[in-house]
Amino acid sequence: MRTQHPILKIFMLLMLTVFSAAAAEKYKFDVTEYRGEIYVPLSQLKEFYYFTNLTQSGSSITLENSDVVIKFQAGGQEVFMNQVKFIFSNAIISIGGKYHISTRDLTKVIDPIMRPNKIKDVKPFDTVVIDPGHGGRDSGGVSRYGREATYNLNVGRLLRDRLRKYGFKVVMTRDSDVFLSLSQRVAIANKYKNAVFISIHFNSAGSSGSSSARGIETFTLSPKGVPHYGRSFRSSDDLKMRGNEQDSANIALATAIHWRSIKDLENAEMPVPDRGIRRARFSVLTDIKHPAILLEGGFLSHSSESRLINSRDYQTTLAHAIAKAIYAYRGATLGKNPNGTKK
Repeated sequence: MRTQHPILKIFMLLMLTVFSAAAAEKYKFDVTEYRGEIYVPLSQLKEFYYFTNLTQSGSSITLENSDVVIKFQAGGQEVFMNQVKFIFSNAIISIGGKYHISTRDLTKVIDPIMRPNKIKDVKPFDTVVIDPGHGGRDSGGVSRYGREATYNLNVGRLLRDRLRKYGFKVVMTRDSDVFLSLSQRVAIANKYKNAVFISIHFNSAGSSGSSSARGIETFTLSPKGVPHYGRSFRSSDDLKMRGNEQDSANIALATAIHWRSIKDLENAEMPVPDRGIRRARFSVLTDIKHPAILLEGGFLSHSSESRLINSRDYQTTLAHAIAKAIYAYRGATLGKNPNGTKK
């Protein structure tokens, strides 16, 4: 029998952990400013989230309890929560002989995942807006097997059909091979109340079949003050965008979808690498009013991965994984069991 991966408990069970709301409100972190950022000790995360162990081996620091294991790397920004990779905004640093995490990463990554039912102003939703990227004259990436725009639409339709079985209302920004501008996609999504937004893409790096890059990565909008992944800071990064109103919900939604996609493809014997949950300033995410993510479901520029992407089994497994994750996310953020009853 296949065992349930621990991170799923974060979304379906973790809110049952014995958190005292009053105690949480009174808890005071020891804050330290360093180079314009505010940091708190990792040791206080152990206390606040009721971890049982905080251990260090070389430059690796681990927080763990029976359900959750978080691995940090001193001086690094890659963090693994139950084996899922996150790219933090700031590195883990040593201050006064203790390792510290920035409050930006604490509030924008750790807390929404550890306490999804505590996300501020989270709203019930019954609608999912699916955005199959590219289309029409914009083919997106191309492999020897086909166009990204076609794969995006295929997965979008499979996701639509599965979500309807879960009882969701579904809106497609496009349901045929037509071109839509990024602003048109956002305008369509923002017409609806009580929704989440999923933009579906496949990656490409270099000419078809020639790149070694492969794997799934999931993007949320960069929080205020955090640049687009892979580029240096710009003054415009200090502007708060409309999509930043959903920062905490965005990361919780991204975590559910990213993990479920990686795991279900692995279980279906079509494993792909985990490239992590990243921050970006894609236009389709900046002005959205709903919790929103952009999923890159694999690399068309990789010879074997492009062949996988071309298969109906891969597309179906990915679509069904996204649907299951959206269902789990809704239950976790609203503090409900899968049948809709309150926890």
